[in-house]
Amino acid sequence: MKVRAPLIAACSLILASAAADAADLVTVYQRALQNDPQIREADALRLASRESKPQALAALLPQLDASGSAEKFKSDGSSLFPSTDGDLTTFVNRQTENDTDTIGWQVQLRQPVFRWDQWMTLKRADAEVAQAEADYRFAQQDLIQRTSIRYFDVLAAQDTVDAAQASLDAFARQLEQAEKRFEVGLIAITDVQEARAAHDQAAAALIQAKRTLATARELLRELTGESFDQLAAPVDDMPLESPNPANEEQWVTTALDQNLQVISARLATDIAKQDVRVARAGHLPSLDIVATHADSEDSGTRTVTNPNTAPQVFPADADGKSDSISLQVTVPIYSGGATSSRVRQQVYLHRAARERLERANRETERLARDSYLGVLSEISRVRALRQAVESSQTALQATEAGFEVGTRTTVDVLDARRQLFEAQTNYARSRYDYILNVLQLQLATGTLDRADLEEINSFLRERTITR
Repeated sequence: MKVRAPLIAACSLILASAAADAADLVTVYQRALQNDPQIREADALRLASRESKPQALAALLPQLDASGSAEKFKSDGSSLFPSTDGDLTTFVNRQTENDTDTIGWQVQLRQPVFRWDQWMTLKRADAEVAQAEADYRFAQQDLIQRTSIRYFDVLAAQDTVDAAQASLDAFARQLEQAEKRFEVGLIAITDVQEARAAHDQAAAALIQAKRTLATARELLRELTGESFDQLAAPVDDMPLESPNPANEEQWVTTALDQNLQVISARLATDIAKQDVRVARAGHLPSLDIVATHADSEDSGTRTVTNPNTAPQVFPADADGKSDSISLQVTVPIYSGGATSSRVRQQVYLHRAARERLERANRETERLARDSYLGVLSEISRVRALRQAVESSQTALQATEAGFEVGTRTTVDVLDARRQLFEAQTNYARSRYDYILNVLQLQLATGTLDRADLEEINSFLRERTITR
């Protein structure tokens, strides 16, 4: 029991680890959603942009400020004063010293009445928040696409490794048979050399395929923060569905209306337009209501010293309070041309924003058309390559049979095997390309979401990934 208990525990850990390493497309996306720095950055930027609305609103609300001061004041000096003694007037030197403490405070309430730039900033904030939300939603859709691309790149690389390994094994058997046939004099040495060359090329191709697989795995790990030993791959009978509706122009229209990058560019144009209005507000007057209450308290002494007399000390205590309500109008007259320059700058930026919107429209239209045609072409390509694999297998079997009876050479067999290897890798890649084109079309139209991944995920099954 002391031996079996650790063994059972170890087996449980191994099974738990294996289960943790197995993942499908939705699981990998969930890991990416939690760990991808790019989506977390987009979320932080979205939350930061939300704060522009309360900041713009706060500028229109009452502003209450309080200030206080404490002052220690000391001074001394002398001055000449006239002194009359009978008919004789003389001037005497009088010394004066002041030593006072002053404590004061003030409260000011300012209510903006008319500030055009602040009203335009508030309106601009609404568009800025909406743009941030559109950018974050696009970041979520982009994460779905990036995850899918890297996920299926791993599967495609694994398919290439499997095909390269199978090809290497077949070429190894072909080389072994060629060497035996050469030993009994059935074939020439050139056939052996051809088989060895094909074997060496297959070995090199397998090394390269494993290197590509390792890179694809690292790219997926970079996105998710985790490595996966098992990923679900498409089943053999995965349906190939054409876009619905089967109308390219409808997809383009939907993309131009709903694509999140186009929406973001459109909002950026609105923001730039509001910035022009904010800059032009620098030429307009502003109007505020200002209410102020001030209170001050002085304490100290004032000492006066006359010649031949004792110093006289007077208190210097005083209290003061004041209240005022005013209507303040500020009219900008001349700022050295800075305001006009800022207006011109924002006009140019608005022009640039309009051009970015036009570019986004054109890119989105191209992407929608290309993705729509890509889905249709990949459907035909998958079917054609599936038939090509079957044809290549049949051709290889026929070539091997001809080789056995002497009607085909070793070179013919090697070429047939290479064609089968190429057909298998192309067929596997085409199925992934079909899925990615479907996701690309949905991304172009702004409709890509988790439900699309779950639909694709329903046609996947687990397979082991080579390390």
